Amino acid sequence: MGEQHHVKFPQEVIDEYSALGVDLAAMFSAGHLGTRMGVQIVEASADRVVGTMPVEGNTQPYGLLHGGASAVLAETLGSVGAMLHGGSSKIAVGVDLNCTHHRGASSGLVTAVATPLHRGRSTATYEIVISDEDGRRVCSARLTCLLRDVRPSDAEQVGATG
Repeated sequence: MGEQHHVKFPQEVIDEYSALGVDLAAMFSAGHLGTRMGVQIVEASADRVVGTMPVEGNTQPYGLLHGGASAVLAETLGSVGAMLHGGSSKIAVGVDLNCTHHRGASSGLVTAVATPLHRGRSTATYEIVISDEDGRRVCSARLTCLLRDVRPSDAEQVGATG
């Protein structure tokens, strides 16, 4: 958990953030919580964000994937999609998350795919489907993020280098 890996970004996103001196890997990571939980973002664009998370270490007392762990994975991926939609002049802040848990997972990796339901000027809503290694849906989630303008003080928090 927590090792560096390469996330696939569209070239125009790489160019936009590089011009601002922003560290994309830090900005579009799973953050400290996601790192502790083993979340790995493997693909990221405003149209589709894909990530994985191990079940092991993220279970409730019955040995099943914890619903809160699914929520962390869903909010992480939906937020990354919303940030990419908003671009470098916006910050995505989650304002509503709901999760429906369909079945348990007790081992292996779960994979989540976030796709947009709505992408506006001030909000973005993503559907996140979490599946087990057999492709069975474990959880359906929906995240809405407020897209607010970046403030000068935000630069330190999103990995600006100068």
